[in-house]
Amino acid sequence: MRISEISEAFKISLDAMIANKMRSFLASLGVLIGISFVIIMGWVLDGLDNAMQDTFNIMGADVLYVDKFDWAGGKSWDEVRQRKNITIDQVEEFTKRVQDAELIFPTARRWGASMAYNGENYSGFPILGTTFEHSLSPAGEVIVGRHFSQVEDIRGENVIVLGFNIYEKIFDSKDPVDKIVKLNGHKFRVIGVIKKQGNMFFDFIDNQVFIPMKAFLKTFGNFNRSISIGVKAGSVEKLDFVRDEVRGAMRTIREVKPYEEDDFSINETKAFENQVAMIRTMVWSVGIGLTTLSFVVGIIGIMNVMFVSVVERTKEIGIRKALGAKRGSIAWQFIMESGLLCFIGALLSFIVCSVIVYIAAEYLPIYVSDKLSFLSKMLPYNLLFWATLVSVIVGMLAGLIPAFRAAKLDPVDAMRSE
Repeated sequence: MRISEISEAFKISLDAMIANKMRSFLASLGVLIGISFVIIMGWVLDGLDNAMQDTFNIMGADVLYVDKFDWAGGKSWDEVRQRKNITIDQVEEFTKRVQDAELIFPTARRWGASMAYNGENYSGFPILGTTFEHSLSPAGEVIVGRHFSQVEDIRGENVIVLGFNIYEKIFDSKDPVDKIVKLNGHKFRVIGVIKKQGNMFFDFIDNQVFIPMKAFLKTFGNFNRSISIGVKAGSVEKLDFVRDEVRGAMRTIREVKPYEEDDFSINETKAFENQVAMIRTMVWSVGIGLTTLSFVVGIIGIMNVMFVSVVERTKEIGIRKALGAKRGSIAWQFIMESGLLCFIGALLSFIVCSVIVYIAAEYLPIYVSDKLSFLSKMLPYNLLFWATLVSVIVGMLAGLIPAFRAAKLDPVDAMRSE
């Protein structure tokens, strides 16, 4: 087909759509809704992916967490619960044995602890005892004040570093440094605030406070308490090697026989990545279902519009065929018109979604929840491109049957049509 014929078919299609603006808009509406579902869903998931990747980077892509419990839930609870605790003595022995890790920092937790400040009691968050090495990890980056030092760690001084959400809840974003809070009746001096790290799915990361390990054991005791060990490999490339070293050291320390399974877990951010993948799959499944339904409605609408168009322009088709127009040219005219209807639906969807996305990203974090701050004000344009391409192709396919019907019309009978 020559370029002149394509250009002529495009002009005729455009004139027909302009002549029937309302009908063309209604035919494009189903496509508009379908593409909008895809774009909005992709926008949410894209923002969520970026937020989660930032959180994983803070937690450490090259960090392993040796724990009594399995984060991914791969073992039965009864089996995991009966494992022996990881003791402080085992942690000290582990630190001596593992030589290839960049950083090792143990962590003890007190769940559901309470803190008193200025006559008010705050509860429901974990208190973590750790060592000064935590300050050297991405998870220990502070935005106010500082982390506790090695000297304060060795001495077990009563100093405390607050998670971002705890800081905002208790101090309402005011300077907390050198303020005195009480944990279990013991006075602690606030020296810093950890940088905000979580998002709506990992908000717990910002609901923690950190004190030196010795101060933790002195305040809460070591009765029936298992300790987690953070191990920073130094790079993702070294992760496999360090993981093997960590497993070997822990099996030796805990006297696990060669034929026995590990009585501990080595956790990584991949445990969260798998959960995120499941959430993505569920969201995409729902979104694709709604999109498919919208496209089906849109395709039926476009096909009906094209059948009506063929009937209305039967005499015109007969005249064009009498003047020498080929079947291919007639068919292409209607196929292009149906594709153009879908393309206009895609353009309208882009405008509507751009407005929705900007307003949502601008105001939802302010008026609904700051946990939605991961939402971007920009659309994922690659998704828009593919959604538009698919919609145009589907639209052209929807116009095939009406187009072939128009192409097969007898010119004599068509010119007699009123």
